[in-house]
Amino acid sequence: MSAATPETHHEKLAQEHGHHHDDGHDHGTHKSYVTGFVLSVVLTAIPFIIVMAGGFTSPVWTALTIMAFAIVQIVVHMVYFLHMNTRSDEGWTMLATIFTIIVVVITLSGSLWVMYHLNTNMMPGMNHELTGLGGN
Repeated sequence: MSAATPETHHEKLAQEHGHHHDDGHDHGTHKSYVTGFVLSVVLTAIPFIIVMAGGFTSPVWTALTIMAFAIVQIVVHMVYFLHMNTRSDEGWTMLATIFTIIVVVITLSGSLWVMYHLNTNMMPGMNHELTGLGGN
């Protein structure tokens, strides 16, 4: 007789089906990956269509709308692909969320700063009004 500990019903089923993932992490299902993919495509297509149609009357509203869609898409990726939820895994989920927010803020603000200054400091002979951003 072996001195092995008795296995639970869940462990027996996992071994029978050949996938034992009892590491405490949430693994996505096929349905969740497809849902995340569809949401990502839609959240990419809508801003693309807005920009290709000429945007809104105000370039500021167009930029804010695109950034809002980007933020929603980041949340979709975090939930459906990175499997981040409200359950804390020894603080790593919160740490990863804070790091993601910091990187996104730095990237967005840096990109907007560079684009604004490139537009403002264009060569004097170029027409700033064609860009729709105005300039000084």
